[in-house]
Amino acid sequence: MLLFFPKAGRLLPVFIIALCILDPLFAQEIAEDEYLPLMEGEGITVTASPETTQQMQVVTKEEIDRIHAPDLGTLLQETLGLGVTRYGGYGNQTDINMRGFDSERIAFLIDGVPANSPLGSEFDLSRIDLNAVERIEVIYGGSDSKYNVSGALGGVINIITVKKQQPGLRIGGSVTNTSAMPGTYRERDGSTGSPRGEDLFDTQNYALFAGFGAEKYSWSANLFANRAGNHFLFTDYTGRIRRKDNNEVRDTGASASFVRDLPDNYSRLIASADFYYGDKNIPRSGFSSLAGKQTDVSSRQNIMLDMPRAFRDDLAAEASLSHSWQRLGYDPPSGRSSLHGQHSITAINRLSWYTVEKLTLRSGWDYRFNYLDSTENGLRSRHDGGVYLTAEYQPHKTFLAIPSIKAVFSGPDSAEPVVAVPKLGFLWNVNDSLSLKNNYFRSFKHPDFEDLYWAGGGAYGNTDLRPEDGWGGDISASYRFKKNRSIEGVFFTQWTNDSIHWYGAGGVWKPQNVGEAIFFGVDTKARGDIPLPKGPFKKIGLSLSYQYLLSYLLSYGYTYDSGKRIPYMPMHSIGASVSLHWGANNRGNEGSLLISGHYESLRYHDTANITKLDPCFLLNITVNQHINKNISAFAAVRNILNTSYESFNDYPMPGLTITIGMRVNYEGIGAP
Repeated sequence: MLLFFPKAGRLLPVFIIALCILDPLFAQEIAEDEYLPLMEGEGITVTASPETTQQMQVVTKEEIDRIHAPDLGTLLQETLGLGVTRYGGYGNQTDINMRGFDSERIAFLIDGVPANSPLGSEFDLSRIDLNAVERIEVIYGGSDSKYNVSGALGGVINIITVKKQQPGLRIGGSVTNTSAMPGTYRERDGSTGSPRGEDLFDTQNYALFAGFGAEKYSWSANLFANRAGNHFLFTDYTGRIRRKDNNEVRDTGASASFVRDLPDNYSRLIASADFYYGDKNIPRSGFSSLAGKQTDVSSRQNIMLDMPRAFRDDLAAEASLSHSWQRLGYDPPSGRSSLHGQHSITAINRLSWYTVEKLTLRSGWDYRFNYLDSTENGLRSRHDGGVYLTAEYQPHKTFLAIPSIKAVFSGPDSAEPVVAVPKLGFLWNVNDSLSLKNNYFRSFKHPDFEDLYWAGGGAYGNTDLRPEDGWGGDISASYRFKKNRSIEGVFFTQWTNDSIHWYGAGGVWKPQNVGEAIFFGVDTKARGDIPLPKGPFKKIGLSLSYQYLLSYLLSYGYTYDSGKRIPYMPMHSIGASVSLHWGANNRGNEGSLLISGHYESLRYHDTANITKLDPCFLLNITVNQHINKNISAFAAVRNILNTSYESFNDYPMPGLTITIGMRVNYEGIGAP
């Protein structure tokens, strides 16, 4: 099932026709079995799991290294076309949008362990060192039956940082500089400011990494540091050119992992840890002279036992225990400081029982203890988690049904201590090329500490809040041409009730269960890798994505006829890329050119849909070139059209920026 909408949707048939026309031309030169296999990570290549009923995509290590994104938000936008809402340049608050839901309603995992903050449900994307990430799994919608985590209304993003290293020692590092284009601008006092040469050295990133692989064990370690001035020119609402300031960011972090094979040769012990420190100036608005000081310190430790064969051939198990700590401090321009200390202990156990040829049973449980010491929330603690059972029934080799149910529990103070969250999915592989998927699910999320207990600054929590609840479903079809071209179309709908929103009355802000909304949408993606048998290029990659999202806000007395849309959710989102690849890596002359674009249509800042954020189109170019087997250089030009836009109201985004860098990587030193 392929669904298209006017204007942007018309591009997809053109893309498919182009693939079909080009295909026979290259087939004349290359035999069928000589087609290049789908290489994960060349261009913007996203692979999907054939064993799931859900819409799922993967960003690979090769893609991460090739795109050179400054942070996780930029990476997900440029690879998967996800919506991103930012409060400015590097280090500022960044939200990911999936199917109409923001980051507080997306479940973020690190190595399969939930990582959303218990304080406000958000996830700090700055703390992720992309050099330490092996791949990222993205599961769309509330139908997650792979990890069975709670709070995933919009979807799940699992950041995988650990894998067993290749034999021998691997060491390396990278350094980058990002330039913002200097120019004349208007100062706050009305005078004209001269171009600042320092803007050419606005942001630097330094990274070191090492790893070692042996027969029975391996380890890896990463270290990074950033200095971001976030000094860029922008156009304010009066049409004047301004220079951003009061938004400087310095942060650093480290991570390490250790993998050990156990004596039974079937199990592994995996330990990992990370640390992050950020010192950030946070302006009150885009050109405000007032800025607060925010200090972020966090750490995470995790140990996991992975048993693909647990005591018997038909049983697999996974168990993990993790601890995370975060200290968030904020010193406002005036008034008292705010300090929040958080501790979370999480235990997870997952079991898979391959009962008979056609049936697999998966079950497990998760438990999380959260402790908060906060100036605005006081001393708070909460126990939550759940237990689930999933069946994967395959009556025929082409058909798979996955019913699942999870009992979600929270502390005794919750309005609903125990809730059943069912899911049902179907997969039909019609033939080797065509697959159909269908899912139905309930989505559910408990209120966070801020919603329940906040008291300060004229805002107060509400202990009578009910959990956010809803139902949804999707149906999709994917078709694969040859080995390296595919198209996927997904129609989804989701209804949510009791959504928690803060609003003010009489000078007092308080959260209420006033949010009700329904979403309808289509997410269509097409991509193709075409080998080039002649000439300097070895392949060309094409990709195109289009999402149509129709949302209706049914709160505050609004109805369908009111036509009010969810804030910050565009109706049309388009992503496209073209990549060229040349050379052969074993000769040290491999390189690539990637041109990518991202478009978002009109968005609204408020629920009344009065304040508008204009449509924007971002065009980016990235070039990679291996100087030899161990050294590569790269350059990225982002927002090459110098588009002036706001991702979040009254917080301007950078115009044209140029990033140049070099990467050194020595692999297999001392390998047998």
